[in-house]
Amino acid sequence: MTPPDARLERLLATLAILIIALISLANVLVRYFTGGSFAFTEEFSVFLLVVLTFAGAAVALRRNGHIRIGLLERALPGTPRQALILFQGGCGLIVLGLITWYGGKLTWQEAQWGSLSPGLGLPQWWYLAWLPLLSGLMLLRQLQQTRDRLRGRLEDES
Repeated sequence: MTPPDARLERLLATLAILIIALISLANVLVRYFTGGSFAFTEEFSVFLLVVLTFAGAAVALRRNGHIRIGLLERALPGTPRQALILFQGGCGLIVLGLITWYGGKLTWQEAQWGSLSPGLGLPQWWYLAWLPLLSGLMLLRQLQQTRDRLRGRLEDES
């Protein structure tokens, strides 16, 4: 059986790490040859690291690769095991739901206030909008993972 995939998140993570590498390399070369550096690299790199983190976490969720202690889960028989899986999934959904809600609220407030980023003076909400979007994708992946685990499609590592 092929493992489940999160193609969109893999693509986002790949693009983020590629762009981080390219702008960091360019910044090093410019600094070496001119003594100056690009002003935007730190701000973009931090933003792209956040995108990379959330996208990678979504991929790990979909592939059942997040760290958890499965000793109790493996020791339980059918119905209590499924109740534990539902509890785990529910806790994940609550946390991701809160991140999505408050991330969206923060993004909306920043757009209303017209806040600008400290480095480049870009609208702050451009950066923040990715928080609710990617945590929403993680929420979807949490739902898929919980469903697949309940149906026995995803096995835990032994």
